[in-house]
Amino acid sequence: MTRLRILTAALAAAVASACSTLAPDYQRPPAPVPASFPQAPGMVSAAAPAADALPWRDFFAASGLRELIALALDNNRDLRVTALNIERARAQYRIQRADLFPAIGASGGQTAQRLPAELVRGSAAGNGNGNGDATISRQYSATIGFSVWELDFFGRLRSLNEQALELYLGTEEARRSAQISLVAEVANAWLTLAADRERLALARNTYRTRQESFELTRRSFEAGAVSALDLRQAETLQEDARADAARFAALVAQDENALALLAGTRVPPELLPPQLADTLTAVAGLPAGVPSEVLVRRPDILEAERRLRAANANIGAARAAFFPSIMLTAAAGSASSTLDSLFSSGSGTWSFVPQIRIPIFEAGRLRANLDVAEIQRDINVAQYERAIQGAFREVADALAERATLAEQLDARRRLVEATAESFRLSEARYKGGVDSYLGVLDAQRTLYGAELELIAVRESDAANRIALYKALGGGWQ
Repeated sequence: MTRLRILTAALAAAVASACSTLAPDYQRPPAPVPASFPQAPGMVSAAAPAADALPWRDFFAASGLRELIALALDNNRDLRVTALNIERARAQYRIQRADLFPAIGASGGQTAQRLPAELVRGSAAGNGNGNGDATISRQYSATIGFSVWELDFFGRLRSLNEQALELYLGTEEARRSAQISLVAEVANAWLTLAADRERLALARNTYRTRQESFELTRRSFEAGAVSALDLRQAETLQEDARADAARFAALVAQDENALALLAGTRVPPELLPPQLADTLTAVAGLPAGVPSEVLVRRPDILEAERRLRAANANIGAARAAFFPSIMLTAAAGSASSTLDSLFSSGSGTWSFVPQIRIPIFEAGRLRANLDVAEIQRDINVAQYERAIQGAFREVADALAERATLAEQLDARRRLVEATAESFRLSEARYKGGVDSYLGVLDAQRTLYGAELELIAVRESDAANRIALYKALGGGWQ
């Protein structure tokens, strides 16, 4: 009785110790970035919502863009693959978790054996009885039990289970990160299409204007009022605008194809932008905040940390392999030589087979496995730190561009106004006979270039807002 109590107490202590693992305590590595973002705007209100807490439906002002993003989130194939990866990781986690419990099964069978007469006669002669005829023996059994269930005294299975859980949670973060990227890609593709449509409209309008100017110049040339040089220069500007119109028409078609690919289906024409809007986003500014607080909330950073946690748990499994492992096999049921008496009284049977395996000599395999696990943990630490540094640069680049875009926009608008006035004055001087037609052509060319640059800067301003929203972790909800 005393021995039974001692065995029970020892078994209970072992089970209690199995609740912990040999994995090292996890410590999040410090963020290897400066304490503040360079070029961070100081005018943004502290009460403004953080980017990762601002849903994309509230960030984008254009209703067509919001509907297009929703369409892409429902139909994009890359996002669908990411979601299926989550389901696969969830199933793998459930498989790994099942190893913590015994696999109980029921079995039934029959064993039939025929002994030839020679063996029976030999057996009969040895026993001194029997007639030596061939015999057939049968045995029926029905049992329920489990086989090779490992008692997780040192947390090997629990470490592997924790590793699978962290990898599964990492796929959840990967899906959020993929959604952020998709939202930003759709918004940028929509923005590019809007800008190219505006460029196309400008090129076509400029072509019509230059075509009219060329016709006037041609008639003036036929009347002897202008030189052949003036005529050819007017024709050069006309053909240049025609080439731009054809090029922008191709770009618009390619932009529409890109949007259809991102959306995963045909995009309704009413969702396409007619022109570049000045109010693409509904939020004037986003607070950058402290890098160590902002960046670690980004889904891709959280995914890298999940992989680091998984590698940390794998060290516990590698350490546990140095210790003994205990396997249990047990079964209970009924056995009989005849089928009709299989479940009769007195036919009960049971078996219990405990096994222990103690590693003695592995030729360095266990030590090498532990080294691999620890090195992989160090690799994941470096990858985690690299992910934070990359995210820091994305935010810093967006803020650096943001700091000068307002000035660029103002300068480009003033440049368009100045070149438009210059063109008007050059045209008036030419009609008054004060200046040659060359000045008109040069002013016209300068105005067209300034208008194209203004479209480009307006596009960059909107794209920068999208880039900053994405870099700060917005768009996953």
